[in-house]
Amino acid sequence: MQLLHVGAAVLNQTPLAWNANRTNILAAIGEARGRGISVLCLPELCISGYGCEDTFLSPGVQRMAWRVLQEILPETTGMIVSLGLPLLHQNALYDVACLAVDGRIAGFTAKRYLAGDGIHYEPRWFKPWPAGRRVLTTIDGQEYPLGDIYYDCGGVRFGFEICEDAWAAKRPGVELSQRGIDIILNPSASHFAFGKIAIRERFVLEGSRAFGVHYVYANLVGNEAGRAIYDGGALIASAGKMISMGPRFSFADWSVTSALVDIDAARLSRARTGSFTPEFVEEADECIRIPFAYPPCEPATQTLERAAWETGAHIKEEEFVRAISLALLDYMRKSRLRGFVVSISGGADSAAVSCLVALMVRFGIAELGRKVFLAKLQYFNEIQSAQDEREIIGRLLACVYQSTQHSGKITLNAARGVAEAIGAEFFQFDVDRVVNDYINLVSRAIGRELSWDKDDVALQNIQARARSPGIWLLANLRGALLASTSNRSEAAVGYATMDGDTSGGISPIAGIDKAFLRRWLRWLETTGPQGLGSIQALHAVNVQEPTAELRPPSAAQTDEADLMPYELLDAIERAAIRDKHSPLEVFKVMQMQFAQYSAEQLLTWIERFFRLWSRNQWKRERYAPSFHVDDENLDPKTWCRFPILSGSYDRELAELRDFVLKSHKH
Repeated sequence: MQLLHVGAAVLNQTPLAWNANRTNILAAIGEARGRGISVLCLPELCISGYGCEDTFLSPGVQRMAWRVLQEILPETTGMIVSLGLPLLHQNALYDVACLAVDGRIAGFTAKRYLAGDGIHYEPRWFKPWPAGRRVLTTIDGQEYPLGDIYYDCGGVRFGFEICEDAWAAKRPGVELSQRGIDIILNPSASHFAFGKIAIRERFVLEGSRAFGVHYVYANLVGNEAGRAIYDGGALIASAGKMISMGPRFSFADWSVTSALVDIDAARLSRARTGSFTPEFVEEADECIRIPFAYPPCEPATQTLERAAWETGAHIKEEEFVRAISLALLDYMRKSRLRGFVVSISGGADSAAVSCLVALMVRFGIAELGRKVFLAKLQYFNEIQSAQDEREIIGRLLACVYQSTQHSGKITLNAARGVAEAIGAEFFQFDVDRVVNDYINLVSRAIGRELSWDKDDVALQNIQARARSPGIWLLANLRGALLASTSNRSEAAVGYATMDGDTSGGISPIAGIDKAFLRRWLRWLETTGPQGLGSIQALHAVNVQEPTAELRPPSAAQTDEADLMPYELLDAIERAAIRDKHSPLEVFKVMQMQFAQYSAEQLLTWIERFFRLWSRNQWKRERYAPSFHVDDENLDPKTWCRFPILSGSYDRELAELRDFVLKSHKH
């Protein structure tokens, strides 16, 4: 029995934040050392940060990453530690994992498969390393092994699958297994998406089983660079069994997950496998041999437990609230902001954003305690004296109800009730005079009175836009950021006023559809996240029909009357944008899913969707940054590209009309 204590560190890094990144790395190494861990896997590109974008191509960034690596190396004495950084070789940049052994560089394994889909653009900066190629690279006059290499450290063999490598069909683990690897390290920067953790667990488990190895997976956590959220979730598996799992959505800057693994047991398991056939190759170049003495380990009982919230029936609701709350905190503190301001209307979207900011505080204090939570905001001196959770929320969140003559007491009371329940500071602005001043200004200029029968859209939009300057002024006075309240369903059809309700520096819910958001608010009213409970004041919001409340009350305006039922809108969006179906194909899918509606009604709504989608790409281009939570995102900067100018599906919609007309005749 040869026992090794291995670990995976989860880090909350920031692109180009060299000192902060180094501090987190050294803290994780120190924690691992204190717990007797000999082998520690850190996340992908942890030294520079994963989201450096085009600055990866800056020679200064590459040089600084190398300098920071040199500063970290002495702290790895007596340990084996993987460290990620960008590395230039022969005028090509590579995403590499440096294996530091006992304070020295053993070599650099380069990433084979680059993530170039969805929110990832790795091929823009890095080159994929060809399988089977090994070279020597010279840095500061010294040569180091680089490429498709593995390591023999004191008789234990280590190999790498770097993030996307493990997602590929021809993953490197196959070859590593044939070369007798004992432990595969996977340094990753795998962004959060709903349900994605199950996929990660599968490839870690299957890798450990099929390759007959111990598998150690490390990931980032938090809002690293602005849009992507990382959920952490370190994993350690052996022989097809998960033996250790780290927390997800932690508010801590770093955490270490560890396990005892039996090297002899894994080797024996592989020896018993009839399908396993080792490959005999010349190892002079590809295997780096380094002496290393492992400290003795005593056998110990290991238990594996998931967090209670991950085993419940509302996993998507829990993932959503924890992901966005964590992302908001990191966005705030890394921007050195003093909180958020929300234009709270009494409706679903603004209530959701307000609750998410409050829950950001509650989650953080529940995990870290008040003192450590406030230490994350040490630049905000005035908040340090806050004594309890509600006082902290009040200083970090202001909610403003901005009324016009078309606003009603129902929405005012709902807005005030939610703000008071969550502990936000509440203000009421009457913007009627501002709206009327703009209307009169333009009326005099054009020589006629504006009226609802002629100028409906313009009169709605000026109300939304008139609310923007005052609330931005309040945000500036507080040193806070205005949070936009638009959701993904509105973004799809442009049901939002640019420079009005889209105003803000961050769009926390722009990545989520309205139907789910309404369901999430009902869950938050009645159940809420485990450990924090419900927010019952949301009942006043949830019983209302969604409305922009911009037309006169006699118009009885509702969002769904202006557009279509939200459930249908979201289904059309998924079919048209996510699944790339033509209008006719979308119609056929909707007929199966929504048989309660006539063909003529579906035709009207589907035409409306495609027209509005095409017409409003310019709005989506101008939205404030949003958080990526699933593969249905409409953000043109990270996920869904569409031309600002297009043919608006004219021919495709004509085919759809002809099809419906002919079908109706028969």
